[in-house]
Amino acid sequence: MAQPTEKSTTLAPSPAAHGPAAPPGPAGPPRGRAFLDGLRADAPASLVVFLVALPLSLGIAAASGAPVMAGLIAAAVGGIVAGALGGSPLQVSGPAAGLTVVVAGLVDEFGWAATCAITAAAGIVQLLLGLSRAGRVALAVSPVVVRAMLAGIGVTIVLQQLQVLLGSKPAGSPLENLARLPEAITRVELHSALLGLLVIGLLVAWRHLPSAIRKVPGPLVAVVAGTAVSIAVAPGVERITLSGSVFDAVALPQMPGGSWATAAMAVVSVALIASIESLLSAVAVDKMHTGPRTNLNRELMGQGSANLISGLLGGLPVTGVIVRSATNVEAGARTRKSAVLHGVWVLVFSALFAGLIQLIPLTVLAGLLIVIGTRLVKIADIRTSLRTGEIMVYSVTLLCVIILNLLEGVMIGLAVAAVFVLWRVLRASIQALPSPSGPDGLWRVSIAGSCSFFALPRLNRVLHSVPESADVLVELSADYVDHAFHEALVAWKKQHTATGGSVLIEEHGNTAFQDAVDNTPQRQEALELPLQPRASRQPDGIDDVERLRLRSILLGVDKYHRRHADKVLPLIQDLAEGQNPDTLFVACVDSRVNPNLITSSGPGDLLTLRNIGNVVCNAGEDASIESALSFALTGLRVESIVICGHSNCGAMKAVIANAGSGGNPDEPGLGEAFNTWLDHARPSHQEMMDGHPVAAAAAAAGYSQLDQLGMVNVAVQLRKLEDHPLAGPALAKGQLQATGLFFDIATARVVLITTDGIQHLDGAAPLSRTTLHEC
Repeated sequence: MAQPTEKSTTLAPSPAAHGPAAPPGPAGPPRGRAFLDGLRADAPASLVVFLVALPLSLGIAAASGAPVMAGLIAAAVGGIVAGALGGSPLQVSGPAAGLTVVVAGLVDEFGWAATCAITAAAGIVQLLLGLSRAGRVALAVSPVVVRAMLAGIGVTIVLQQLQVLLGSKPAGSPLENLARLPEAITRVELHSALLGLLVIGLLVAWRHLPSAIRKVPGPLVAVVAGTAVSIAVAPGVERITLSGSVFDAVALPQMPGGSWATAAMAVVSVALIASIESLLSAVAVDKMHTGPRTNLNRELMGQGSANLISGLLGGLPVTGVIVRSATNVEAGARTRKSAVLHGVWVLVFSALFAGLIQLIPLTVLAGLLIVIGTRLVKIADIRTSLRTGEIMVYSVTLLCVIILNLLEGVMIGLAVAAVFVLWRVLRASIQALPSPSGPDGLWRVSIAGSCSFFALPRLNRVLHSVPESADVLVELSADYVDHAFHEALVAWKKQHTATGGSVLIEEHGNTAFQDAVDNTPQRQEALELPLQPRASRQPDGIDDVERLRLRSILLGVDKYHRRHADKVLPLIQDLAEGQNPDTLFVACVDSRVNPNLITSSGPGDLLTLRNIGNVVCNAGEDASIESALSFALTGLRVESIVICGHSNCGAMKAVIANAGSGGNPDEPGLGEAFNTWLDHARPSHQEMMDGHPVAAAAAAAGYSQLDQLGMVNVAVQLRKLEDHPLAGPALAKGQLQATGLFFDIATARVVLITTDGIQHLDGAAPLSRTTLHEC
C-alpha cells in the first residue's frame, strides 16, 4: 500500500504524457509579446541603474589612478558582456570599489597599459575557474574576512580621498595619507573642501528624504549639484580631464615588465578578488528576489569574459556590484535585459556626451568616494563579529589590508580564520572534578569534543591532576577519537589502576571509543536516540558485584542528573502545573517497547496505558482500563487513541500455547491471575483462526503465526473501541481518531494496522522477514 502523506502536490501533466501537444492557446502569449512585456519593466530599471553607475564608475576610476574613461569602458563592458553571459539574471557588473586599492597599486608598479593586460589575464583565469566548475569553491571564504577586506578598502579610500577633498595630492599608502592629514588640513583649499562637503552632506541627507524624491539616485544628484555650484562659485577648481571620446580611450594592453612572478601574483589576486566579490554579490542578490537562482559557474565565465574584453579595450577590472544590483532589483527589473541595457546607456553617453564629464571637479568625486568608503565599513559587521567571537579575525584582516596590501591582508585574515576554526573544532574540553562527598570519593573526568593528538597535552595535564588510588569515572562525549588519544587514555587507565585506583570509561558521544584501536578515525553522525539498554553498556573486566552496582537504578538516576537533567528542564518547565497530551497510547508492558521513542514524542505528548497484551476491555470489565479511558477522553480530551502491539509478544505466546493445550485454565508458572487476564486476548486468537484479513496480510508479508496474532489482536482492540460507550460515539462523529500500530522489534520498524490489513510506514523498502531469518 502507498505511504500516506500529509500533503499532496498536484503537478501539471506534460503534453508528452497525453499525445501530441495542443496548439498554443490564449494563456500563452507569443514570444515577441513576452519580450516586450519584460522590456517594459527592464527598460526603466536600466535607466535608474545607469544613473547610479555613471558617477560611481567615474569616481572609482579616479580613485584607482586610471584614466577616467576606463571606468566607463568597464561599466559598459560589464553591463553588456557580463549581463548577457553571466549566471545571475539580475546582477549588474562594472568597476567596483573593492578593487580600487589593488588597481592603484598595479598602476603604480606596472603602468596603466600593463594593468590592462593583467585584467585581461585575470579574465582568462576566471574563465578557467568557471569551466572547471569551481564556482562554489570560491565561496569557501570566511564571510568575516570578506567584510573586513571591504572595510579595509573603505578606510583606504577615505584616507586617500580626504587628501583630494582638502586640495592636496594623495600619497601612495594609507599610512602616508594618514600621516599627511594634519598638514593637508592646515593647507586646505577652501573651495575644494566646501564642494566635497556639499556632496557628502547631500548624500547623507538623501537617505532621509521622502521615497518619491529618492527615486532619483542620490549620487547623480550630488555630482550634478556639486558640478553646478563649482561652475558658479569656484570655476578654478581642478576638474576631470579627458583626451577625446570613449573610442579614443580604447588602447591595447602591453605585457608587464619586471618580475613575471609579481605579475602572475597580480593576475591571481585580481581574478580571486573579482571572483569572490562577484559570487558573494550574486548570492546576496538571490536573496532579494524570487526568480531564477544564480548559476555560479556560468557567472564566473561571464565575469571572466567581461574582464578579458575590458582589459583588451583599456577598461578597469569588472566585478558584480551589490549597490547597482540592489538598485536593479528595487527598480523592478525582471530579466538580464536590464543589466545589458544599462551598459548600452553608458556606452551611448560616453560616446556622445563625454564633454560634460570634464565639468566635474575632482573634489566632487572625492566627496562621493568618501561616502562610498565609509559605507564599506559597516557597524553591523563589527557587532556581528563581536557577537560571534570573530572580532580578532576582523581586526587582523582590517589592519593588514590597511598597513600591508589587499592580497596579503586577505591571506593573513584567512590564515587567522583557519587557526580559529581549528582551535574551535579540534579543541576538546577536558576537566577533572572531585566528588562532592570528599577527597576519597569518586572523581569525574569529563571529556567532550574532538579527541585528537592536539588534545594530548591538556589530557595529560588533567589526568595527572587526579590523585592516585582514586576511583575515576571518565565521561567521554566525543564526535571524533583518533588512535593517539585512545592510546594515551588507555595507557593512563592502566597506570592508574596499577596504583590501586579504578577507572570506568562511560561513553555518551557519537564515536565508539574502541573504534579508534584498529579503524581509521572519522567524525560520526550525531546521535539522537536515548541511552542503550544497560546490559549492552557494561564494560568488560568487572566482577559480578560491581556489575550489579553499575546496573542499579540509583546509578542511572545519578547519571541522569549529571548528563540530562539540565537539558530536560526547559522541555518540561511549561508542564509543571498540568499536562495536555493529545494521544492515549495503549501498549504492552514489554520492556522492549518505548512509546515515546517509536513516535518521536516528547514529555507531555502521550498519556500512556500499559498492560499485558495491549488490550482494551469491554465496558465494565476492568476498572483500571475504564478509568484510564474516562480520564483521557473526558478529563484530558485527547484527540486520538493508539493501540500498539509488538513482535514476539509473551502474552500472544501464552494464548497460542493455551489454545494448543486444549484450553488449560492455568498457564504453567504464571498463575491464575495471568491466565484470567488472557481472556481479553483469546478472542483475537479465534479471529485469526477464522481467517481475519489482517492475519492473511501479515502472512503474505512473511510474518510468523505469533506476530500474525499480535497484529490481529491490535485490530480486534480497535473494534472494541468502536463498541465502547466512552470511545465509540466520539469515533463515529469523527471527534476521535483510533490508530493501530505494531512494533517489529527485529527490524526496528513500525507497521500500521487497520481493521482489515497492514501497511508499512517506512519510506524505504521493508526488510523481508525471510531475509532476516536467513541472516
